[in-house]
Amino acid sequence: MAKENMSHQDKQKQQDVEIKEVLHHIKNKILVMSGKGGVGKSSIAAYLSVALAKRGYRVGLMDVDLHGPSIPRMLGLKGNIGPGNREGKAHPVRYLPNMEVISIEPLMGENKDAATIWRGPLKIGVIRQFISEIEWMDLDYMIIDSPPGTGDEPLTVAQTIPDAKAVVVTTPQEISLADVRKSINFCRQVNMEILGIVENMSGLKCPHCGEMIDIFKTRGGMVTAKNEGLNLLGSLPFEPQVVSNGDTGNMGLLDDDKFMITKEFNKIVDGVLKLTETGAKAAPESKKESPDRTKRSADTKVLVVPVSGGKLTSHFGHCEQFAFVETQNGKIVGTEMHNPPGHEPGVLPQWLYDQGADVAIVGGMGERAQELLREKGIEVIIGAPMDSPESLANQYLSDTLVAGANVCNH
Repeated sequence: MAKENMSHQDKQKQQDVEIKEVLHHIKNKILVMSGKGGVGKSSIAAYLSVALAKRGYRVGLMDVDLHGPSIPRMLGLKGNIGPGNREGKAHPVRYLPNMEVISIEPLMGENKDAATIWRGPLKIGVIRQFISEIEWMDLDYMIIDSPPGTGDEPLTVAQTIPDAKAVVVTTPQEISLADVRKSINFCRQVNMEILGIVENMSGLKCPHCGEMIDIFKTRGGMVTAKNEGLNLLGSLPFEPQVVSNGDTGNMGLLDDDKFMITKEFNKIVDGVLKLTETGAKAAPESKKESPDRTKRSADTKVLVVPVSGGKLTSHFGHCEQFAFVETQNGKIVGTEMHNPPGHEPGVLPQWLYDQGADVAIVGGMGERAQELLREKGIEVIIGAPMDSPESLANQYLSDTLVAGANVCNH
């Protein structure tokens, strides 16, 4: 039967089937919501999506704030929604090789400031189309940015995506927390699991003396989480740079550890990964010395990354430690930190081989060192970004690791 000849009921049934098929290929669905506007909910959704993508996960970001879409501008999104490979389907906008975005704004033509004056049924239909008519890749995470409140949009998500989980965003003051309690009650009424609460704008670090200033009181998120029996995923300080970056579509804050908010936000990402059971497992307490390669299974691969301060360093021969990330069947199963031996010619390649390394992910390395590693059968990837070992490993496993120039000066 041609689609245009279907009854409304038949179309609804077909769309239900298409939605179910799409959702089957998405492992984790997370609704970022708040009871009150202006708490930084969209910023949390955008940063969470980009952070997960930078750790190597395949991520979709769906902006269902149809009246006030801010995600495209926060990301500086330039692409357009295009025709999909299947008839009647469309491609979302590609932000990163492993991150796709859908929002109403790219569909609004030239006038991005036009008002979206829609009633409930039309909004419900658009949200369902964002799932059924968009040709998403197979996703590890779909992050859904919802408008504030407990109206049509979050209710549609809850009814259409029954296994979605919620991250509830608040600020510390009581007027925000009162609305957050409404969001918590909403989730419980629709049987939506709550991963936890994020307290945003929790104090401002004085640029002169370094003391924290409690702009909106403090500890409100922690008290609410405790009273409601929920996880407090993290408390993020107010950071003016987030505002300026959002205005220019710059997500670079995630890569700059000089900001307190960056460190705290990475803890939130770690918590989300742990709660959704797709993150890297904790590093084992004991270390294996000189593992026997002949006893390893064929699907095991050990990636080695020279690190300083917890991230890849370009100084391969003078790093603080080497991270050995063990993987099986394309997943991280553990990370061990080893202190390097003395920096003598030819020592490191043999030592890395003895420790079981299969792949060396580095910022830079001399030609001779590369030759020695390759002679040992160790794959060498040059010019990797200055990310954490687990992030680089996940990028390698998902074929999204982008290598650059050899930054070695030797």
